[in-house]
Amino acid sequence: MAEIIQKDGTWVFDGDALRLTPGRDKNVSLLRRELGELLVPLAALAGISFEQGKKSGRLRLRLRDGADPLLHAAGGRLTEPHDPYQLLVEFDRYGVAEYFVDEVRNALLLDQVPSGPVDAYLLPGPSVPLSVSAGDGVAHFDGEQVRLEWKWQAEDAKSAAGPRTLPLADIVAVEWQPSAGLENGHLRFTVRAAPGKVPPKYDPNAVELWGFKRDPLMALVAAAVQARLPHPAARAALEEARAADETSAPAPAPAPAAEDDHDALLRRLRELGELHRSGVLTDEEFTLAKQAVLKRM
Repeated sequence: MAEIIQKDGTWVFDGDALRLTPGRDKNVSLLRRELGELLVPLAALAGISFEQGKKSGRLRLRLRDGADPLLHAAGGRLTEPHDPYQLLVEFDRYGVAEYFVDEVRNALLLDQVPSGPVDAYLLPGPSVPLSVSAGDGVAHFDGEQVRLEWKWQAEDAKSAAGPRTLPLADIVAVEWQPSAGLENGHLRFTVRAAPGKVPPKYDPNAVELWGFKRDPLMALVAAAVQARLPHPAARAALEEARAADETSAPAPAPAPAAEDDHDALLRRLRELGELHRSGVLTDEEFTLAKQAVLKRM
């Protein structure tokens, strides 16, 4: 087991997973404190590094694409103080940090963990129910629906419409964007059959963020919702199947497919079967995707 304890937090590696606990120092961000302890399975890691500085260094974990709903929802926009996968290391603990890195890297090599993307979330996302007040509204999520309530600072169009309830089944996507410079940020939900996007200031499905201390907490709401939406890999497979189905039309008998093309289609069928068995694809989505592949064969 490897362990490093700092004011910024404590990281423990037991050979199978890393336990990341935020510190109690006043400089630890509100988002990391609210997110709490994270258990990161080794299979979710793409790599680890340690960067030395003159006064302090930084441990960094790199997760595989698609492993964590928080990172997916944030879209790479979590700034350094809020990133739970970074740890500030004091100068006199550099040796411990380097040993920690070696232990994790050796485990990744021994277990032959690939660094490529995954087709299902390997972390559960923030726990629910969850409520965050920031910007012009308050966002509540109980695991089944999102409720948006407006503050007095919200635009009249939002306030007049009253609280907004969005069932999870109606949400297609969620996006968190922090404020940057003179540009305000937002937490936006894309809903089925909704009109085109309007500025977050007027969008009844979005909370506008103004760059204050609690703004990053809206990323937790985005992550909790994202964890319960279909994984991006499943959506990509479904969109590919639909596109193939829409473009298919009667045509002259094609020449016999090359052996390597046939093998590729068989591999695709196996992948779809694995996604279906793991629950990533529903019965309907699996049937549609499988039919599209069979047509190509």
